[in-house]
Amino acid sequence: MKSFVDAQLSPPIVGHPGVRFLSFRGSALRRRGDVTLWIPPGSHKEKSLPLLVLLHGVFDSHWGWWMRGAVVESARAMVRHGQLPTIAIAMPSDGLWGDGSGYVPHGNEDAETWIVKDVVQCIKHFFPLVEAGKFFLSGLSMGGFGALRLGCKYADRVAGISAHSSITRIEQMLRFVPHSKRDYMDGGGEDLDILYWAARNSEILPPIRFDCGKADPLFHANRRLHKEFTKLGIAHVFEEFPGGHEWSYWRRHIRDTLRFVNRVVAK
Repeated sequence: MKSFVDAQLSPPIVGHPGVRFLSFRGSALRRRGDVTLWIPPGSHKEKSLPLLVLLHGVFDSHWGWWMRGAVVESARAMVRHGQLPTIAIAMPSDGLWGDGSGYVPHGNEDAETWIVKDVVQCIKHFFPLVEAGKFFLSGLSMGGFGALRLGCKYADRVAGISAHSSITRIEQMLRFVPHSKRDYMDGGGEDLDILYWAARNSEILPPIRFDCGKADPLFHANRRLHKEFTKLGIAHVFEEFPGGHEWSYWRRHIRDTLRFVNRVVAK
């Protein structure tokens, strides 16, 4: 494993127990990237720490899930009430290409490998108890696309996939960002296809769940993905809720992801 000798890990943020910032140069991005981390106080007493990697949406960055999504507050409350085991949560930037990388390669900037390799390994470097061999992937919108695509593509490394209000095909990125489809096509169209990777790795896929608000512009795309998964025989759970493409929805339903993590870990 790479040593990450130049990585910078902050002390815990005052007033926010267990929250830290991590900056390091990853080989995939070929420059520094940032991660917001939650490593619960007292977690050194655990035998191991399941790791949840949370991916943000367009125009956002590593602090979004913490500051806007209140995920640490939700996780802390659920741990306190015995609804969630002690876990680590990593909230990396998407590589900061354009207005949203899609968590795919762009020339020499490989946001995909940054997430599935560099971020996980650097966290393991600082916190050896973290379960880096099998981690959970979740995200919203563009991050939901990243969680579903990367979770299916790297199925042998992922313990579970949970996505919210997901972009389900790369063309849908163009609803949100001023880029063209070809800007995301370095790996080719098949490589970007969630269904391609789900079918290819169908025998080793981790548990999958995703949800979407009925007032979300991506709702029908999410319902279509549910039907396509069903047609392929891909085991999954799809849930529909009131709400739109907005932080009030994601703050509420990140608890569904945390409950999902709890169920998978408890098996």
